[in-house]
Amino acid sequence: PCDLTGWWENDLGSRMHVLEVDSEGNFSGEYHTAVSSADKPIQPSPLVGSQHLDKDGQCTFGFTVNWKKFSDSTAVFVGQCFTGDNGDEVLQTSWLLREKVDSLPSDWKATR
Repeated sequence: PCDLTGWWENDLGSRMHVLEVDSEGNFSGEYHTAVSSADKPIQPSPLVGSQHLDKDGQCTFGFTVNWKKFSDSTAVFVGQCFTGDNGDEVLQTSWLLREKVDSLPSDWKATR
């Protein structure tokens, strides 16, 4: 079964540390992004999430990252864990990032 606990790294060098997944599938940790358009220096940011605890181990999950330490944005990630032929666990994810904008007419440019 897929265990999200521990350190994960993506293709861009961002890293995620999941502290522990509880018996209900809830987890928390920190996200260390390697990329940002913010003016302030990047800092590790808190994450909270939940995963399905499927018996086949190829569980789906989602988590939110609050970039509050250096940005006015929030990101959500959803994905699934797969076990490769070599036994390594791989997370496939998609994400949305919401940046703060000054007005409703600027809403169109707030989500990536």
